[in-house]
Amino acid sequence: MGSSDSEDAMHSPYGMEVVEDCLSCKLCSEDFFCHLPKPVMADFQRLKFTLVHPAGATLFVEGQVCRGIYILCKGRVKLSANSKDGQTMILKIAQPGEILGLSAAISGIPYETTAETGQPCQLNFVKRDDFLHFLTEHGDVCMQSAIYMSRECQHAYQQLRSFTMSTATERIARLMLEWSRDDSGIATPQGIKVALTHDEIAQIIAMSRETVTRTLAIFRKRRIAELRGSTLLIQNMSAIEKLAGI
Repeated sequence: MGSSDSEDAMHSPYGMEVVEDCLSCKLCSEDFFCHLPKPVMADFQRLKFTLVHPAGATLFVEGQVCRGIYILCKGRVKLSANSKDGQTMILKIAQPGEILGLSAAISGIPYETTAETGQPCQLNFVKRDDFLHFLTEHGDVCMQSAIYMSRECQHAYQQLRSFTMSTATERIARLMLEWSRDDSGIATPQGIKVALTHDEIAQIIAMSRETVTRTLAIFRKRRIAELRGSTLLIQNMSAIEKLAGI
């Protein structure tokens, strides 16, 4: 990287290099919005606003009237929901390419979750009315959006089944597998970076913090896996897969 690139990164928000032009963007994810035909992408480019947020910023709140959709370009976003007794459950950690608020925008219902950035993030935002008009103009995007929501629903069913039919050990082992396979964590030579506290892990697997801490201690004692600060070291992948029921 040249000195001018370094200076640009230093003066960009939160040290991020912000990419505003979707047509020339090289951050492509596997999700469909990054692979729209150029004419369709050009139409989308005219509608969207590029946003940059620090870690801990709230994009929208559960029950809030839907203002539009967010497409995550860089960073991670935590999606959570609260029970009637005030307990918080983390439903997923959204990754680059994912669409936030899609079902609320299409159905016209309030946001079903709260979205909070887990690290500095770049997102594209499209107002709800503009997005609905965009869907009517581009039937292929409308179909892809329906498929995307169907997959999200399937993921929710699988998560619910896992929570109601598995132990804490199985849930944590499956979570570790997810981190190692789909980049929910960030892989490094030293391990997988997981920017989650024990409380947040407990919110993901619907268990108490004490249960998470006790289970992680067992994993560490058996030299299966260890969470050192924000880094996960998996020492015995076959044991993790066995505990997860794979």
